[in-house]
Amino acid sequence: MKRFSVGIDLGTTNTVVAYAEAGSDEIHIFDMEQLVGPGEIKALPFLPSLRFHPARGELPAGANALPWSESKPATEQPVVFGMFARRLGAQVPGRLVASAKSWLSHTAVDRLAPILPWGAGDDVLKVSPMEASASYLAYLRAAWNWRFPDARLEAQDIVLTVPASFDEGARALTVEAAKRAGLPQIRLLEEPQSAFYDWLHAHRDRLAAELDQTRLVLICDVGGGTTDLSLIQVAYEGNQPQLTRVGVGKHLMLGGDNMDLVLANLVEKRLTQGQATTGPAQAGQKRLSATELSQLIERCRNAKEELLALDAPAKTSVTLVGSGSRLIGGTRSTDLTREEVERMIVDGFFPLVSQHDGAVQRRSGIVEFGLPYASDPAITRHLASFLMQHAGRTERANDQEPQASRASDSLLPDTLLLNGGVFHSRAISSRLEHILGLWRGEPLRVLHNRHPDAAVARGAVAYALAARGLGTKIGGGSARSYFLVLELPKDNRAQSRSTNPDAEAEAAANVAQAETINAVCIFPRGSEEGKEILLSERVFALRLNQPVRFHLVSSTDDRSKSPPSLGDLLELSANDVVRLPPIATVLHTKSSEAKQQVSVQLATTLTEVGTLELHCVSTQDPGQRWLLEFQLRAGQTEPSAVNEANVEPPLPQRFDQALAAIDRIFGSRAQKVEAKEVRQLRAQLEKLIGNREQWTMPLLRKLFDELWQRARGRRRSAQHEKAWFNLIGFCLRPGFGYPLDDWRVKQLWSIFEAGAQYGNDSQVATEWWTMWRRVAGGLEKEAQLRLLDSFAFNVQPDAEAQQERPSQLVRGNMEDMLRLVGSIERIPASYKVEIGDWLFDLLNQSLSASTKSSANEGPILWSLARIGARQPFYGNADDVVAPEVAVTWVDNLMRLDWKRVQGAPLTAAHLARATGDRARDLPGEVRDRLVTRLLGINAPAAWIAMIHGKVQLDEVSQKGFLGDSLPPGLKLLY
Repeated sequence: MKRFSVGIDLGTTNTVVAYAEAGSDEIHIFDMEQLVGPGEIKALPFLPSLRFHPARGELPAGANALPWSESKPATEQPVVFGMFARRLGAQVPGRLVASAKSWLSHTAVDRLAPILPWGAGDDVLKVSPMEASASYLAYLRAAWNWRFPDARLEAQDIVLTVPASFDEGARALTVEAAKRAGLPQIRLLEEPQSAFYDWLHAHRDRLAAELDQTRLVLICDVGGGTTDLSLIQVAYEGNQPQLTRVGVGKHLMLGGDNMDLVLANLVEKRLTQGQATTGPAQAGQKRLSATELSQLIERCRNAKEELLALDAPAKTSVTLVGSGSRLIGGTRSTDLTREEVERMIVDGFFPLVSQHDGAVQRRSGIVEFGLPYASDPAITRHLASFLMQHAGRTERANDQEPQASRASDSLLPDTLLLNGGVFHSRAISSRLEHILGLWRGEPLRVLHNRHPDAAVARGAVAYALAARGLGTKIGGGSARSYFLVLELPKDNRAQSRSTNPDAEAEAAANVAQAETINAVCIFPRGSEEGKEILLSERVFALRLNQPVRFHLVSSTDDRSKSPPSLGDLLELSANDVVRLPPIATVLHTKSSEAKQQVSVQLATTLTEVGTLELHCVSTQDPGQRWLLEFQLRAGQTEPSAVNEANVEPPLPQRFDQALAAIDRIFGSRAQKVEAKEVRQLRAQLEKLIGNREQWTMPLLRKLFDELWQRARGRRRSAQHEKAWFNLIGFCLRPGFGYPLDDWRVKQLWSIFEAGAQYGNDSQVATEWWTMWRRVAGGLEKEAQLRLLDSFAFNVQPDAEAQQERPSQLVRGNMEDMLRLVGSIERIPASYKVEIGDWLFDLLNQSLSASTKSSANEGPILWSLARIGARQPFYGNADDVVAPEVAVTWVDNLMRLDWKRVQGAPLTAAHLARATGDRARDLPGEVRDRLVTRLLGINAPAAWIAMIHGKVQLDEVSQKGFLGDSLPPGLKLLY
């Protein structure tokens, strides 16, 4: 038997560890040794979930040494964890990694890429959300093993908690983070359940009496990054209560971080508008930078915790420390009072609303530091939506109680458990209790939470004890039903996609355009964990040795009295489902046959870890199984819900004739074809299947697949190669947006090193580079860096250097190269700065050489707009050029004669475009100057609008920005 049961609450704000020794049911908090100052170590009951990345030499030698630390090379950059990290982060802006847990659940960024601290300079060490989360777990593992060397943490029974609303991707990443920290064997538990387990454990000796009048418990857990809602049904078998989890809320990035941000915005206004109590604040002062705001948020978090504590003072001071030479003179301070903090949080986050006033679905929410917070900050409205969503389930629970009233208020919870530090404030907890009492028509019973800051960690231990029969266990199985999508709604066969951080709300809005999604239930809600369920009533055709993709959605919605059953074919509301990361792979067989189709059934398991596992099982040989795995990297998740393994979209009536035309030109059997016929292939296809600008995504990708199968045919002549490059690049643009595009792009990339067979032909060379520009959005960073190398060789003016270029390199003219380099967004920001400066040199040379515009001025300015864009088309926002660099570029453009350089105003507008993310947006005064200049030339209103706020480009502006049209149904976000 393992010596300890250990519960870990890996929180957004703090990490807490609890444990119980075998043979005992007493739960203890593990005090973790951590730095509280330079060289000063103290054991505390929690570890702030923070990392501080000091500059080299910032800390004296040994200042960050820990009892278990090993000597590290001097070249290794130091990292400070815990309380000392919080203290340093409040003093030095731009070097603190915070809210890693929120980033781990943020599907619109690459959660494995080094992007934190968000908005930090190039001189600051950056880590991925995954690495940050793993580092906190590794820290507590080291602290535990130092304390208990004979009972190492990795050998104990570990339960790690996650928000109940975490999707499969976030859960899988949490498990992976634990593995990287050296904890390969863990179980996941939902945080609201864990908080309730702590209450159950505390009342284990008199549980029946404590729950005698309870039938439905609402658990409201407001943490640092999320608001988590769960419903627990209480029934009786004999004299013992039977507990079943019957409802779980949607993922809400709404919690203490949002409250800290609201307070920081208030304090910022005071500090920058002459209301500071100390320091040199003056009216009209510019707003804080992203790094300064990060520091201020940390200060406001400390103030909030102080003012919401049980013994809170009437007010506290918030001080913003300057940096560098401004360290003393730049210090500013103002006061926050307990009354105003409670008022802002109570009225802003817990307003009085009706039980029928659901959350307001706005276009997008607050975006700070790249995190897309919930668009409606009112937790009480989200709570109303949650209860309406689960009305069917609670009514079914009510039907089992013959004595219960059938009035509408009986469908509301009668008991409340609050968890989270925010509920230390009696004003906040009372407001929520009051609202629920109004909805129900009578006061609720409120369960006393003795450990609101440690209940989740303690409850995880109680869960482990209950699993061994040492306590009451909560049943309910899976909190969600899982569905395999069979086809898209007719009006939504292709949707937008972006990896930008503030695009998540837009993507959700696009999905909401669909009325219904047709799907089959593969794992009903309430199914047991650890038990495989075979969908025996449905048989699917699985293609082997070629790419397939499956799309799954989950739903907690339960308005109906009839929950979905295994195998049910349903029409689901797109508003009520959550898209899971796609499953895309090439499933192989030992058969030598190139393509093989087999009949399979789907087997699904909700593992004890808490993640979904899906197998395809052969109907002919049940021993032959294929495990399907979710793709978790950003850029691999397309909102399109087509299951390409099962659905063949309709094609134009004369598609067979179009295919015959393609086969005549590029087919395996060489046919006598005149050059003119090759040149006219595109026009011929348009006559058969319509104008190519109207070709749909399914048709485009089908044409790509047919062209790729005939890739060898391009080598027959320069005309063949030119036509093939033109068509295949057009059919795969922009390199993403449809199932299996990542696989298609990899196939196409395989020909890059060999180059074009007729690359010396200038028209072939142009089509070659146009093809790569069109599909660049689907290329990985490494491939884009190879394109950058080719760009550099082709624009190199040094004749000696040109002779060193690879023999297979296809020559490209200046315009081709300018448009290519503007299309590669995954290269590091430092490279973009170099390219941007080079573009200005090129522009100045062009302007100096002639009094008239040169042919390259347009492509130069277009490329500059893409290179310096605040809102990339597909790239990660952490690779955006720093605002101070973009300011310099805007100033350079404003010095030009706009009558002569007519493309400069629009380029400047794109460089100054607003995103809502302070780490990317240009200072307000710069944007104001630009707007004034644009108004002076009567610039289009759309240009002004995108500088003032987030807007979506119209079709014409979109095409101009991208340099190409997008396939029908695919649009650019913002």
